[in-house]
Amino acid sequence: MKLHCSKTLFPDSDLYRINRVAISALFLITVALILGGCATMPKEVVRIPSYTISDTANTGLGQDIKPLLVANPGMSGFYALSDGTDAFAARLILIGDAQKSIDVQYYIWHDDLTGKVMHNGLLVAADRGVRVRLLLDDLDTAGKEETLRYLDAHPNIEVRLFNAFPSRKSRTGGFVSDFGRLNHRMHNKTITMDNQATIFGGRNIGDEYFDAAEEVGFSDLDALAIGPVVNEVSVQFDLYWNSEWTYPLAAFKTKLLISDEKIAAFRKESDNFLKQAGETGYANAIRGLRLAKTASTQDMDFQWGRWKLVYDHPSKVEASEVKITTHLAPNLKIALDRAEKEILIVSPYFVPGKKFTAYLAGRVDSGVRVRILTNSLAANDVAVVFAGYSKYRKDLIKGGVELYEFKATREFIEAQEDKKTTEGPWKGSSRSSLHAKYFAFDQQYVFIGSFNLDGRSVAINTELGVYFESPLYAGMIHDGFDNQILSKAYRVVLNEKDKIEWISQEQGKEVRYSKEPDTSFWKRFSTGFSYIFVPESQL
Repeated sequence: MKLHCSKTLFPDSDLYRINRVAISALFLITVALILGGCATMPKEVVRIPSYTISDTANTGLGQDIKPLLVANPGMSGFYALSDGTDAFAARLILIGDAQKSIDVQYYIWHDDLTGKVMHNGLLVAADRGVRVRLLLDDLDTAGKEETLRYLDAHPNIEVRLFNAFPSRKSRTGGFVSDFGRLNHRMHNKTITMDNQATIFGGRNIGDEYFDAAEEVGFSDLDALAIGPVVNEVSVQFDLYWNSEWTYPLAAFKTKLLISDEKIAAFRKESDNFLKQAGETGYANAIRGLRLAKTASTQDMDFQWGRWKLVYDHPSKVEASEVKITTHLAPNLKIALDRAEKEILIVSPYFVPGKKFTAYLAGRVDSGVRVRILTNSLAANDVAVVFAGYSKYRKDLIKGGVELYEFKATREFIEAQEDKKTTEGPWKGSSRSSLHAKYFAFDQQYVFIGSFNLDGRSVAINTELGVYFESPLYAGMIHDGFDNQILSKAYRVVLNEKDKIEWISQEQGKEVRYSKEPDTSFWKRFSTGFSYIFVPESQL
């Protein structure tokens, strides 16, 4: 699908102007008293280029997928992973199937149940000769150095860090001395096996993203893709992997002793953890999934059609303006411009700014129905972002935009406790936060990715997503808004006194709230107060 170029996404908006001077000064004042010194970046770094292994048609995955590609020439297939357990199972299955290569790119990788199990999967794959390239944003690696060093010690695994911090222990000094660079993070999320199958979307690696946490979980969305789009994702990965903003972990000196004995101990600990993880209720739930019992990708209901992969160039780290040739946002705006009847936006962090708010109202005036789902204050895990969004609610509603806020209480989410397996139920978390990032247009097209509709995704962090044809998924999203939205979210409206109210459907009855639902006075007050300290461009 060819999309024509357009101007940047409202280039003059205060949302996208980065006030580097103000935010840098604030950070200096905050941490100056505890700053103990600044490390320097490694000199004369050796980056040995490596590229996608493309000769993979004869791998198990390649042979399994081939009949589907023959039946759908020139198109790519997409399979939505809305359930966290499905999303985790899909990753484990594909890692287990890989024969030549696994390319992994993530913003966050927790050292918890799901994170450790996936580490073990990568190690086992590397043992059987699979080349593993693990690319992580460096913001989340603090405190995980030892694990990453043990992974990197495997001859078939290499770990690289995007936009690395000079210190391997503290991030504070780096932020103070080089905020302009380090404020930019790699938010892309992809994992690709044998250049034949890839998973992309909103999920990081961690229990809360895969319904494995017992307290708070994220409602999220990924897609498994096969076909020509996979090689495009791989090209993107190579671009980041070989870029000047990516550092091999080995380039940083360490006092850790990575001996054969310690590596063996780490592997034994990893294997023991895997065994223990296999005895949990969560593992029982995974084993009971239909996806886990699927013998072949040919048994999966892929949606086939045209697509466009869009992503930020890694040089966004140094970019001073948003351009269509290097940035995702202007390309996504093309899809918004093309919509004729309906735009559905799901964005957990939504800070539209004045011009984009006016743009959405303009789309409504042109006859396009616009509906938006974002987090309520109770569900939002970054209060200052909610504060930035809340100032635009009235203007959005007055402009004809239909606005919804996600409920935090788990009883309103598709009930985990109703998911029974032959091995037993897994209830998951009791509360939830929206983390999925997807759009639907005209019941015909869908966009799934890592992109939030806020200034940080537009101009600061790097992002990735795919805009693709799927009347089925676009229709499902449409029907979800029509038939289920009030059980999962509050409709935000203005009453006759121009005050905001929240409408909910509870036990078959309409309920109205005059204050932010499920929040305390202190939560509301502190959220509004926090907005004073952070420029909107940084949200």
